[in-house]
Amino acid sequence: MAQLTLNVNQTNYTITVTDTGMPLLWALRDLVGLTGTKYGCGIEICGACTVLVNGQPQKSCDMDVGSAVGKSITTIEGLSANRSHPAQVAWIANQVPQCGWCQSGMLMSVAGAMNAGHHGASIVNEVQNVCVCGTYQRIKTACTNL
Repeated sequence: MAQLTLNVNQTNYTITVTDTGMPLLWALRDLVGLTGTKYGCGIEICGACTVLVNGQPQKSCDMDVGSAVGKSITTIEGLSANRSHPAQVAWIANQVPQCGWCQSGMLMSVAGAMNAGHHGASIVNEVQNVCVCGTYQRIKTACTNL
Protein backbone atom coordinates (compact mmCIF):
# COMPACT_ATOMS: atom_id res chain seq x y z
CA MET A 1 0.00 0.00 0.00
CA ALA A 2 1.19 3.47 -0.86
CA GLN A 3 -0.26 6.87 -0.12
CA LEU A 4 0.11 9.32 -2.97
CA THR A 5 -0.89 12.94 -3.31
CA LEU A 6 -2.23 14.03 -6.68
CA ASN A 7 -2.86 17.64 -7.66
CA VAL A 8 -6.06 17.44 -9.70
CA ASN A 9 -7.91 20.55 -10.83
CA GLN A 10 -5.80 22.62 -8.43
CA THR A 11 -6.84 20.51 -5.43
CA ASN A 12 -4.60 18.01 -3.63
CA TYR A 13 -6.06 14.53 -3.16
CA THR A 14 -4.35 11.91 -1.00
CA ILE A 15 -5.15 8.43 -2.24
CA THR A 16 -4.12 4.96 -1.15
CA VAL A 17 -3.13 2.51 -3.87
CA THR A 18 -1.95 -1.07 -3.75
CA ASP A 19 0.14 -0.56 -6.89
CA THR A 20 1.70 2.72 -8.05
CA GLY A 21 1.59 1.25 -11.56
CA MET A 22 -2.21 1.50 -11.57
CA PRO A 23 -3.42 3.62 -14.52
CA LEU A 24 -4.06 7.25 -13.65
CA LEU A 25 -7.51 6.85 -15.25
CA TRP A 26 -8.68 4.47 -12.52
CA ALA A 27 -7.21 6.62 -9.75
CA LEU A 28 -9.10 9.65 -11.09
CA ARG A 29 -12.39 7.79 -11.51
CA ASP A 30 -12.40 5.33 -8.63
CA LEU A 31 -10.28 6.96 -5.93
CA VAL A 32 -10.66 10.70 -6.55
CA GLY A 33 -14.27 10.37 -7.75
CA LEU A 34 -13.97 12.43 -10.94
CA THR A 35 -15.83 10.36 -13.53
CA GLY A 36 -15.78 12.80 -16.45
CA THR A 37 -12.63 11.14 -17.79
CA LYS A 38 -13.83 8.09 -19.71
CA TYR A 39 -12.42 4.64 -20.41
CA GLY A 40 -12.41 3.83 -24.11
CA CYS A 41 -9.91 1.38 -25.54
CA GLY A 42 -7.38 1.02 -22.72
CA ILE A 43 -4.45 0.94 -25.16
CA GLU A 44 -3.82 4.65 -25.75
CA ILE A 45 -5.51 4.85 -29.14
CA CYS A 46 -8.99 6.40 -28.82
CA GLY A 47 -8.23 9.32 -26.49
CA ALA A 48 -11.45 9.15 -24.44
CA CYS A 49 -9.28 9.15 -21.31
CA THR A 50 -7.27 12.27 -22.21
CA VAL A 51 -6.46 14.69 -19.39
CA LEU A 52 -3.97 17.52 -19.20
CA VAL A 53 -0.75 16.84 -17.32
CA ASN A 54 1.22 20.02 -16.80
CA GLY A 55 -0.98 21.58 -19.47
CA GLN A 56 -0.35 18.98 -22.16
CA PRO A 57 -2.64 16.14 -23.31
CA GLN A 58 -1.93 12.76 -21.77
CA LYS A 59 -3.88 9.54 -22.20
CA SER A 60 -4.56 8.56 -18.60
CA CYS A 61 -5.17 4.88 -19.41
CA ASP A 62 -1.46 4.48 -20.15
CA MET A 63 0.07 6.72 -17.48
CA ASP A 64 0.70 5.12 -14.13
CA VAL A 65 -0.52 6.98 -11.08
CA GLY A 66 2.95 7.01 -9.54
CA SER A 67 4.22 9.07 -12.49
CA ALA A 68 1.50 11.67 -11.90
CA VAL A 69 2.71 12.62 -8.42
CA GLY A 70 4.11 16.15 -8.38
CA LYS A 71 2.41 17.11 -11.63
CA SER A 72 -0.61 19.32 -12.26
CA ILE A 73 -3.50 17.26 -13.63
CA THR A 74 -6.57 18.83 -15.20
CA THR A 75 -9.65 16.76 -15.97
CA ILE A 76 -12.77 17.84 -17.84
CA GLU A 77 -14.28 18.84 -14.48
CA GLY A 78 -11.46 21.37 -14.02
CA LEU A 79 -11.38 22.81 -17.54
CA SER A 80 -13.81 25.54 -16.47
CA ALA A 81 -16.40 25.88 -13.75
CA ASN A 82 -19.08 27.25 -16.05
CA ARG A 83 -18.33 25.87 -19.54
CA SER A 84 -16.58 29.10 -20.48
CA HIS A 85 -13.39 27.58 -21.89
CA PRO A 86 -13.24 28.55 -25.60
CA ALA A 87 -13.31 24.88 -26.66
CA GLN A 88 -16.45 24.24 -24.61
CA VAL A 89 -18.09 27.36 -26.03
CA ALA A 90 -17.25 26.20 -29.58
CA TRP A 91 -18.52 22.66 -28.85
CA ILE A 92 -21.84 23.99 -27.60
CA ALA A 93 -22.22 26.53 -30.43
CA ASN A 94 -21.58 23.84 -33.06
CA GLN A 95 -23.59 21.10 -31.33
CA VAL A 96 -20.60 18.76 -31.50
CA PRO A 97 -21.54 15.93 -29.10
CA GLN A 98 -23.73 13.08 -30.19
CA CYS A 99 -23.38 10.22 -27.70
CA GLY A 100 -20.78 12.24 -25.79
CA TRP A 101 -18.52 9.37 -24.67
CA CYS A 102 -15.39 10.71 -26.36
CA GLN A 103 -16.12 14.38 -25.80
CA SER A 104 -14.33 14.95 -22.49
CA GLY A 105 -11.13 13.49 -23.92
CA MET A 106 -11.65 15.35 -27.19
CA LEU A 107 -12.08 18.67 -25.37
CA MET A 108 -8.98 18.03 -23.26
CA SER A 109 -6.94 17.29 -26.41
CA VAL A 110 -8.21 20.50 -28.01
CA ALA A 111 -7.40 22.47 -24.83
CA GLY A 112 -3.91 20.97 -24.83
CA ALA A 113 -3.41 21.94 -28.48
CA MET A 114 -4.53 25.46 -27.61
CA ASN A 115 -2.07 25.50 -24.67
CA ALA A 116 0.67 24.59 -27.15
CA GLY A 117 -0.23 27.63 -29.25
CA HIS A 118 -2.30 25.96 -31.95
CA HIS A 119 -5.36 27.74 -33.30
CA GLY A 120 -8.04 27.10 -35.90
CA ALA A 121 -7.41 24.39 -38.46
CA SER A 122 -4.02 23.49 -36.96
CA ILE A 123 -5.86 22.15 -33.89
CA VAL A 124 -7.66 19.63 -36.10
CA ASN A 125 -4.27 18.27 -37.21
CA GLU A 126 -3.09 17.94 -33.60
CA VAL A 127 -6.10 16.10 -32.20
CA GLN A 128 -6.03 12.38 -32.96
CA ASN A 129 -8.92 11.26 -30.74
CA VAL A 130 -11.48 8.83 -32.11
CA CYS A 131 -15.22 9.57 -32.20
CA VAL A 132 -17.25 6.47 -33.02
CA CYS A 133 -20.35 8.59 -33.69
CA GLY A 134 -18.48 10.34 -36.47
CA THR A 135 -19.03 13.96 -35.45
CA TYR A 136 -15.73 14.91 -37.11
CA GLN A 137 -17.24 17.57 -39.37
CA ARG A 138 -18.72 19.38 -36.38
CA ILE A 139 -15.45 18.93 -34.48
CA LYS A 140 -13.56 20.42 -37.43
CA THR A 141 -15.96 23.36 -37.62
CA ALA A 142 -15.71 23.99 -33.88
CA CYS A 143 -11.90 23.85 -33.94
CA THR A 144 -11.67 26.10 -36.98
CA ASN A 145 -13.48 28.79 -34.99
CA LEU A 146 -10.95 28.70 -32.14
